[in-house]
Amino acid sequence: MNLVEISKAIEQGKVSLGIELGSTRIKSVLVTEDFNTIASGSFTWENQYENDIWTYPIDLVWQGIQTSYSQMAAEVQSKYHQPLKNIGSIGISAMMHGYLAFNKKSELLVPFRTWRNNITADAAEQLTKEFNFNIPQRWCVAHLYQAILNKEEHVKDIDFITTLAGYVTWKLSGEKVLGIGDASGAFPIDQQTGDYSQEMLDKFANLDNVKQYDWDIKSILPKVEKAGVVAGKLTAEGAKLLDVNGNLEAGSIMAPPEGDAGTGMVGTNSVRKRTGNISVGTSAFSMVVLEKPLKSVHKDIDIVMTPDGSPVAMVHVNNCSSDINAWASLFNEFAARLGVNLTPDKLYEALFLEATKSDPNAGGLVNYSYQSGENITDIKAGRPLFVRTPNSKFNLPNFILTQLYAAFAPLKIGMNILSNEENINTDVMIAQGGLFKTQVMAQQVLANALNLPITVMGNAGEGGPWGMAVLAMYAKDNNGQTLDDYLDHNVFTSPESMTLSPEPEGVKGYEEFTEKYVAGLPIEATAGNAIKD
Repeated sequence: MNLVEISKAIEQGKVSLGIELGSTRIKSVLVTEDFNTIASGSFTWENQYENDIWTYPIDLVWQGIQTSYSQMAAEVQSKYHQPLKNIGSIGISAMMHGYLAFNKKSELLVPFRTWRNNITADAAEQLTKEFNFNIPQRWCVAHLYQAILNKEEHVKDIDFITTLAGYVTWKLSGEKVLGIGDASGAFPIDQQTGDYSQEMLDKFANLDNVKQYDWDIKSILPKVEKAGVVAGKLTAEGAKLLDVNGNLEAGSIMAPPEGDAGTGMVGTNSVRKRTGNISVGTSAFSMVVLEKPLKSVHKDIDIVMTPDGSPVAMVHVNNCSSDINAWASLFNEFAARLGVNLTPDKLYEALFLEATKSDPNAGGLVNYSYQSGENITDIKAGRPLFVRTPNSKFNLPNFILTQLYAAFAPLKIGMNILSNEENINTDVMIAQGGLFKTQVMAQQVLANALNLPITVMGNAGEGGPWGMAVLAMYAKDNNGQTLDDYLDHNVFTSPESMTLSPEPEGVKGYEEFTEKYVAGLPIEATAGNAIKD
């Protein structure tokens, strides 16, 4: 589309808005019907550790959404000389799972408990045993049951629990709904019915600890919808919440809200069976769409759903790029002291370029990038840690490489379960996330780590909110196509991509690093116990 055509599309409301609330950034993107982004806005935020809980203040949720929306709307006005009044469809995505509980007055009962918390081990273990189905610590039902086990006062007043994406969609549309992918992190889903498992709902309701409460588990969970369904419309109150300037009109179609895993699958066209994707950021996860059920229950493998309701094996790790970002910030401070001003892109490019000169095993250096605890490696409390021996080859290239190695190490450990114990294979493994905006190095490290070809698409750094905008368009008008056909035939007609295969020396070097990494995990655990935050 040219400028005149885009301006007309904006005037006619033939645009879609995707908003994703990620771990470090809230981003709004506006997309035209040819699936091109025409404007965007963002807001940077960080989780807070308060009273032993990782959380975000609920008022910051709205400050961030309004800021990112305002930036996007201002860009529309500046570029296309049109006020943004009418948006055809809107989709909300957010970091998956966690716990938001409300009473009958729609009041938040306790601060938002994010996916990052490792405080529900007892609940997760008990429910996994009861259901014979893996319940990860970050899932909504694990948080709910842990609150019950803790005898928390607020539990008796619960009227509704949801995820962050579900909460925002509720406030914008009045509908208590979740997309099936996000819902599968609230409570287990029955693939056949496309709804919460009735068998597990009954088992939960019959637990002695649950029977004492007046509420019913099914009644306090959001409704489940698959991609392509209209999940409500933007209300007048919702429009005012989004656009503080008051230009936006009510009536936009709302898509079923999804988690960042769901938008990652859409953004990488990985919803067909035997496809997979990896998304990296503050946390990281891999998703493999399954042809058949897993043979066993694994505590480190979650069974979730694609946005259209196919089962997915998910490896989720709490820690990925935060430690790299912290070290990069330190190097940037040093550069600034020397009078060198670097943009983030230039900074990461310079550092990652150094890693190309490294030894394949990172010179024997070991790093643990744990800002928080890590379920995959059974680490309770995160303490970023760098370890070397007197004989390690301590130089900048090896140091940067070990940062990349550490970022992917927990993911590799989890993926080994799928490959070694379940013999799960994929035809395609596509990666996305900010680390891949700097071409080649992070992608090659990941290929070596997993010993798999890794493909990165041209939209590697922006997949989430764009993927949600695509889901919003799919809800508005899909012509009866399945989601995978819609993506193939309409969206990814000529995708830009690059694939890198594993390098034998790199694979061997990463294995050497992994052996040291696993051997040193007791040091990381001891640091968490000995050094209090």
